[in-house]
Amino acid sequence: MLNKTTIEPIGVLSSPFKQKFSIPRQPRLAPAAKGIIQLNEGYNSPDMVRDLDTFSHLWLVFGFHENNDKGWQPLVRPPRLGGNKKTGVLATRSTFRPNGLGLSAVKFEGVIIKGNTASIEVSGIDLLDGTPIYDIKPYISYSDVIDADCGFAPDAPSLKTVNFSKSAAHFISEHNVPNEFESLIQQILAQDPRPAYKQQKADDKVYRVELYNFDVHWQVIDDCILVTNIHPI
Repeated sequence: MLNKTTIEPIGVLSSPFKQKFSIPRQPRLAPAAKGIIQLNEGYNSPDMVRDLDTFSHLWLVFGFHENNDKGWQPLVRPPRLGGNKKTGVLATRSTFRPNGLGLSAVKFEGVIIKGNTASIEVSGIDLLDGTPIYDIKPYISYSDVIDADCGFAPDAPSLKTVNFSKSAAHFISEHNVPNEFESLIQQILAQDPRPAYKQQKADDKVYRVELYNFDVHWQVIDDCILVTNIHPI
């Protein structure tokens, strides 16, 4: 029998994504998505992050913490295949997988030192608020950039045009929102976060996503996405 190993998170990510719906399906698709890794006690010494600023990007090893009690299946339905075709879980990036671990390449934005503790700012994240971080490694281009075959996802998905109603645009201009808020909305909605089966037919539903402390309402009109309203939570 193989030995079992117990690991514990070295930190927790603070993210603008408060729900799984609308999170980019891959890292770096939304550069405006910024987060802070709060390193846990025992791992938050400034010595831990010494020379981290000599790298531009990082690998994050993390856990899909909201899936812990939901199990996994050997076959899954990737959204890129329309949600209809089944593929082996190890040939996908499904969040429901053995051990529930994920890997993301993100941009390093800086280190925050307060007293004797350190935290790390990153961007281009695709992670839920409260995600446990198990390890952080520097991205090294000479070994990590690979001329690879990419199966059913050889190219980035096409993007939709995102427009703002007068009401939504007025809200952004008149309220105290994060500097990157409008760009973040555009970047995540351009990827059309709806389920794959919804993208294949007429859909007049009004959707909502929760970003930071705001509810963003939107719908698809003439194959473009219109942000209809924004409300504080």
